[in-house]
Amino acid sequence: MIIDAISDLHGYYPKLEGGDLLIVAGDLTATDTLQEYRQFFLWLIDQNYRRKVLIAGNHDNNIESFYSFFSMELPPMGNINYLCDSGTEFEGLKIWGTPWTAQFPGINPKCCAFTVNYGCDTDDWLNEYWQKIPSDTDILITHGPSFGNLDYTTRGESVGSRSLWMKLLEIRPKLHIFGHIHEAYGQIIHHNGIHLINCSHVNERYQPVNKPIRIEL
Repeated sequence: MIIDAISDLHGYYPKLEGGDLLIVAGDLTATDTLQEYRQFFLWLIDQNYRRKVLIAGNHDNNIESFYSFFSMELPPMGNINYLCDSGTEFEGLKIWGTPWTAQFPGINPKCCAFTVNYGCDTDDWLNEYWQKIPSDTDILITHGPSFGNLDYTTRGESVGSRSLWMKLLEIRPKLHIFGHIHEAYGQIIHHNGIHLINCSHVNERYQPVNKPIRIEL
């Protein structure tokens, strides 16, 4: 099976190669407008994959507030699945998607969709969402990374979720697909067999320099 993964598009919509499954891990538009969401979904519909699965990210405020409205306004979704603490199956693979990330000091207040407030016990609060992830998940899609795994900022800080990493060690999915930390683009296979993929399309300067990451299962 050919799987392509991409995240943090921020308004850039490249032509993809096509395959079996396309996964988009949030931050879909440049400025979160209705017209840009229409543009994104028209781009998504045009991609040549048998199934397309997406989640939202912290820039996707209008999806958090008005997703039901957008779903009525857009063309029929067909083979597209939007996940928000929910799952789907494709060719025997169980896929779960969740958009939540933590806020941080200095975060742009316009970029706080699906975020946990900074100042509370952030990781424990995030863990409430991770506990919803089924134990038999094969592909986990989150917007942000787990702690210590493709989560280092340009300042050298590891900013991923510790509780998410503990959940990953518990359920051991085949793939964990995410973005959010643009400068940590890449993929690693952990010694326990989990394939971790940061597929941010833009870099830390919001330039669309990173290619989608292709996986064969």
